Amino acid sequence: MNPHDLPPATGWTLARRAERMNPSFIREILKVTERPGIISFAGGLPSPHTFPVDAFAAACARVLREDGRSALQYAASEGYGPLREAVAAMLPWPVDPDDVLITTGSQQGLDLVAKVLLDADSRVLVETPTYLGALQAFAPMEPEAVGVASDAEGIDVADLAAKRSGARFLYLLPNFQNPTGRTMGEARRQAVMQTTRELALPIVEDNPYGDLWFDTPPPAPLTARHPGGCIYLGSFSKVLAPGLRLGYMIAPRAIAPKLLQAKQAADLHSPSFNQRVVAEVLRDGFLDRHVPTIRALYRSQRDAMLAALDREMQGLDVRWNTPDGGMFLWARLPQGMDAMTLLPKAVEQGIAYVPGAAFYAAAPDPRTLRLSFVTATREQIDRGIAGLASTIRTNLRG
Repeated sequence: MNPHDLPPATGWTLARRAERMNPSFIREILKVTERPGIISFAGGLPSPHTFPVDAFAAACARVLREDGRSALQYAASEGYGPLREAVAAMLPWPVDPDDVLITTGSQQGLDLVAKVLLDADSRVLVETPTYLGALQAFAPMEPEAVGVASDAEGIDVADLAAKRSGARFLYLLPNFQNPTGRTMGEARRQAVMQTTRELALPIVEDNPYGDLWFDTPPPAPLTARHPGGCIYLGSFSKVLAPGLRLGYMIAPRAIAPKLLQAKQAADLHSPSFNQRVVAEVLRDGFLDRHVPTIRALYRSQRDAMLAALDREMQGLDVRWNTPDGGMFLWARLPQGMDAMTLLPKAVEQGIAYVPGAAFYAAAPDPRTLRLSFVTATREQIDRGIAGLASTIRTNLRG
């Protein structure tokens, strides 16, 4: 008998936290982008043209040749020592390698933070809007996610102070934020740090995009200003390759052991082979040579999208920002339009994007949308933005 022909099993009861889990809206949209002919501005995927395939081929061969058995064995939960040392050396403030925890992508870091720091009904403060993946990581712990008013430079410190009561931590992406692409300037960082220290409010600083600046690097991380009051999350996904699933976390020693225990319960350790390969690739200053090529490509693609928007959106009340780095820009449709409602009509014209409503903890702005400029070619950007403008015009008339 085919097992699929058996009657459904009974007796399964979902945990309450499982009911809070939802599929990634962006992942669902990415299924649409697999259709032939779709020009996608939807995914937060780095350009595959930036992946250093040759460097990885050489590193894989060397790791297997010189240390293959250890690379394929179970390993320490904290991470591979030389990789932890490399991470500590690249950060712009003094970090002891013993304080580096290697994670299975920075997304795991968010999951560990949620498990260790959040209880049901506890409050967590986030930007408006914020990273959807963080909201998903926090949701199973059943907290109250509270959006703090934000502007072009990020969090509003007055609203932050007003909403502080009972909050376990503040989650921030200060550099080229996902989804908006905005960057927190130096003056705002100083104000945020002063306010959070006065309020005794911890910060979880997520920085997957900080190396992808176009003209000048962003200001120093928040964690560099107050390491004891911050958890710092970083990733190799945007500067090397996301398929490695490697990130890292720097946490105060008061809570680091609990984060390590949560990781041990989750996966024992991140892939030891991948860690050794990345450590090998990072030797001899590879990132210093490689990352500038990513910046140059992404800046060119950003400029192409800005030029296309300027050209194609004339006469339409569409607004967008100019990110100083990263992978995204943030746009707002004309009055009365809804990006979610418009999406299937755009897909019919062969264009995909992410409606902005998915990125809000509450009270979403239905007119907003996120556009990724890094995986489309310049020709696709031109055609895609023209198609999006045509879709907007048609539906304005309708």
